[in-house]
Amino acid sequence: MADPSSYRPKPGQIPDSPGVYRFRDDHRRVIYVGKAKSLRQRLANYFQDLSGLHPRTRTMVTTAASVEWTVVSTEVEALQLEYSWIKEYDPRFNVKYRDDKSYPFLAVTLNEEFPRVQVMRGAKKKGVRYFGPYGHAWAIRETVDLMLRVFPVRTCSAGVFKNAARTGRPCLLGYIGKCSAPCVGRVTPEEHRELAEEFCDFMAGRTGTYIRRLEQRMTDAAESMEYEKAGRLRDDIGALRRAMEKNAVVLADATDADLIAVAEDELEAAVQIFHVRGGRVRGQRGWVTDKVEAVETAGLVEHALQQLYGEESGDAVPKEVLVPALPEDAEAVTQWLSERRGSQVSLRIPQRGDKKDLMATVGRNAQQSLVLHKTKRASDLTTRSRALEEIAEALGLDSAPLRIECFDISHLQGDDVVASMVVFEDGLARKGEYRRFQIKTFEGQDDVRSMHEVIGRRFRRYLQEKERTGEWSEQPEQQDHAEESEDSPARPGPLEQPGREDDGRPRRFAYPPQLVVVDGGQPQVAAAKRALDELGIDDVAVCGLAKRLEEVWVPGESDPVVLPRSSEGLYLLQRVRDEAHRFAITYQRAKRAKRVRSSPLDDVPGLGESRKQSLIKHFGSVKKLRQATIDQICEVPGVGRKTAESVVVAFAKAAPVAPAVNTATGEIMEDDGGSTHD
Repeated sequence: MADPSSYRPKPGQIPDSPGVYRFRDDHRRVIYVGKAKSLRQRLANYFQDLSGLHPRTRTMVTTAASVEWTVVSTEVEALQLEYSWIKEYDPRFNVKYRDDKSYPFLAVTLNEEFPRVQVMRGAKKKGVRYFGPYGHAWAIRETVDLMLRVFPVRTCSAGVFKNAARTGRPCLLGYIGKCSAPCVGRVTPEEHRELAEEFCDFMAGRTGTYIRRLEQRMTDAAESMEYEKAGRLRDDIGALRRAMEKNAVVLADATDADLIAVAEDELEAAVQIFHVRGGRVRGQRGWVTDKVEAVETAGLVEHALQQLYGEESGDAVPKEVLVPALPEDAEAVTQWLSERRGSQVSLRIPQRGDKKDLMATVGRNAQQSLVLHKTKRASDLTTRSRALEEIAEALGLDSAPLRIECFDISHLQGDDVVASMVVFEDGLARKGEYRRFQIKTFEGQDDVRSMHEVIGRRFRRYLQEKERTGEWSEQPEQQDHAEESEDSPARPGPLEQPGREDDGRPRRFAYPPQLVVVDGGQPQVAAAKRALDELGIDDVAVCGLAKRLEEVWVPGESDPVVLPRSSEGLYLLQRVRDEAHRFAITYQRAKRAKRVRSSPLDDVPGLGESRKQSLIKHFGSVKKLRQATIDQICEVPGVGRKTAESVVVAFAKAAPVAPAVNTATGEIMEDDGGSTHD
């Protein structure tokens, strides 16, 4: 625990101007980001007597080892920079709402030649119109099913669309009138895009004009005695009215607003958002967060606004945002929202009328969400705590293993040998810290040797991180393995580049676990323990979980530790082990599939995918291309003599490929699709 006075800036060092500040721990990781109108006044609050600080603030300043700041010109710039740094560094002491990417949206892909209506989740894409979010995907599909009768926009995937275009036959929706079938040319691209834009206009709330237009067309058809057409228009109007009824009218017809409500207690807070467009509730979503920093309702609102609109622009930011409390820098936040929208945004607390009544409804939803979350979490926390305590007791650990790392080896008869590392913190999977390895030092099947290599590489990287941050003054063992400084998971990131300065982001191998679990019995456990001993690491416990009898093995013991079948600790170890196995086998299968799909052409420098396809198309098969001469290959458009020579050399170096055999008929399948009898 650090003493804040040890890193307190000297008087006069801190500027009296707007800015953003960062607290770092002794690993140089950013643990808190904040902004202030006056950096001097705000930072002075953190360095007062510890007894006068909020308990969470006290924990933060005693965890930190340094503080730094960046001066900006305005409070709006400070708001933008604070949001960017929170997204970038993921500080542990900042309020972070659980991500809402699981909420489904109704999306129209206007960035395609033939726009498609579909359900989308995840990050928003440029050129796509989004409506929602909805509570359930089925709610979107019900709405779309009603509206396709009037706006028969394409809903099929790219594969189905291309197949229909190739065969000249539309899908079922094209036959029943719920798709205009642009795939077979029933409508032009321009006509289909106009349909998609009308669909978007209707979803955006411009409904009255369109329905009145349909009613006029229905009347005209009836007067002209085109009764079948009038009947279809009547049914279309009914379908649109049913779609509209799914969104209750709550405010004046032209109102576009987001209403945000907060329910909180001492430890947690729930946020609920209602999206009102055209006077109707078009979507609803919510978050729950731990109050890891001392923050009032106004601060929670500000964080919610950053989460909601930090990556939005244009109409995605409404004209009006209604909140239960104004942020501390309400003027700066309003200006920031206006800049993101491109026009004036009103940020205020509703005082009377329908908007105040609707805000009360949103508040009740937030309160119910918090109660439901606490009910669920109470059970989860109790179970996870009991599981960790049982593991600590069974293995004789001094404290519960809050971070567990599990390793598994996967291969197919000795080929494509890989390993996985999964991480559980507080009994929950931390998927962002999963890692995968390729076995480098030998070939063939040897799970024990593979485990020794992987554990050594993982913890050698940990020691390198400690040395780089100054926590480790010596260089045990890793000097003997300097050539392995690039050992890493299969997807090395920029943070692993040698010599790169630390910027506070979470690093791949910076955090040590309290417990290492290996998939296997005594041999694998002994290999893992030997790897740790060779590196001089003696503060990490090791155990193995054997699949056959679910026995827990510890180093140096001839008998396993037997946990009861009903033990929560055993169940957690099983989940960790099974997750490591799943992650390893997924990677191994991907590597095998990539190897099977590989071709000698992949190694030809300068030969891209399009020219590969041109070569195959020109000769008809890989077999015929392999038999071609340099002059024949040069006849392919875009292929020069040098490239042709490289192709011939690549095939010459490649080992002969065994012919594929049809196991049903016994026939040997040729590359060009023909067959010969064995």
